[in-house]
Amino acid sequence: MTREDIRYGEYIAILREELIPALGCTEPISVALAAANARDALGVIPEKLDVQVSNNIVKNVKSVVVPNTGGMKGIEAAAAIGAVAGEADRVLEVISRVDDAGREKMRRFMAEKEIKVSPCEGDELFCIIVTAYDVTGNKATCEIHGTHTNITRLIRNDVVLIQREQTQECGETANRELLSVEGILDFAETCDVADVRPILERQVAYNSAISEEGLNNPYGANIGKMLLEKGDVRNRAKGRAASGSDARMSGCVLPVIINSGSGNQGITTSLPVVEYARELKVSEETMYRALTLANLLTIHLRYGIGTLSAYCGAVSAGCAAGAAISWLHGGNYDTIAHTLVNSLAIVSGIICDGAKPSCAAKIAFAVEAGLFGWEMYENGQQFYGGDGIVEKGVENTIRNVARLGHDGMRQTDNEIVRIMTQS
Repeated sequence: MTREDIRYGEYIAILREELIPALGCTEPISVALAAANARDALGVIPEKLDVQVSNNIVKNVKSVVVPNTGGMKGIEAAAAIGAVAGEADRVLEVISRVDDAGREKMRRFMAEKEIKVSPCEGDELFCIIVTAYDVTGNKATCEIHGTHTNITRLIRNDVVLIQREQTQECGETANRELLSVEGILDFAETCDVADVRPILERQVAYNSAISEEGLNNPYGANIGKMLLEKGDVRNRAKGRAASGSDARMSGCVLPVIINSGSGNQGITTSLPVVEYARELKVSEETMYRALTLANLLTIHLRYGIGTLSAYCGAVSAGCAAGAAISWLHGGNYDTIAHTLVNSLAIVSGIICDGAKPSCAAKIAFAVEAGLFGWEMYENGQQFYGGDGIVEKGVENTIRNVARLGHDGMRQTDNEIVRIMTQS
């Protein structure tokens, strides 16, 4: 692919927009971001917070530790830490610099002030609306819709500070409709690595650091550590990704580089590929090409599903990582396409029941499916069009999976939330 190809610049822009740092699970961080923006618009620490969220936000905040809160979970904790100590200009690292004083302010706020949590109206998948009130009746509202940083409305009393259509995504301008498996492979094999190196260097550094943290300390169910004890590259690839999730889901204060709005997806996309690249002793340039392939494939697989769904995002990332690993072993377009179809056919039924320690185990099995899908093809085996959701042609199967995740699993999503919130 030449630089003159319109896709060349768009693919680089997609990577820049998607592979950004975030501290902690991105849904509670988005709640904290909304609260910090509402407080800034109000001008003072609020006396009361009114937090409205969609079902998917409830699901992904309920069971995960919010970083820098002293081990607290839930929407109230996320909103409180954002309102009293968040730095809105740091976006998805909004609570990365909270200190002991900030945590003490949060505890007092939660003990003394009212934080009301209620559902957003309608059936929107991603909705966060935080309204902050001061003692005199002034109020400020921040609304985030669609994606984690997409502030569509910020208002103080009747003064509109930010207003944009909900269909517009803040900071996202690259055209993801241009993604295809064929185009992604072409770009990964021919791009000037200098154009993607800074983006990927940061991903490797950040995600490797949190993986090491997860291996060296007790977090969650210690899935990564269990897998690493087995020693071989297959289990190291799964374990490196799982250990990063172990730490992240349990409140680790190290940031990660996300993919498709998710830190777990960013970890799953990158660390197995890095592990295999090191095992195979390929050049740094080859590793970055493989990471380019994995990241863009994850974005392509996830794009039609949407930011949040009852469809586990680790599936897309694990399958993409498996495809990139097949490329590291000399695979071509046919290898990658069949790896994706085979692996998607195996694990597309994994549900997302929120962010929590078991995400690490789901990540391990998603990576295993990616590797198994590749091995099937290497052994002359494959799933064929008409086998369930599989349709002839990798892009057709990807579209079917997107339809399943975006449309077919909406009722599943609602039922998951009802199960999770029943008393």
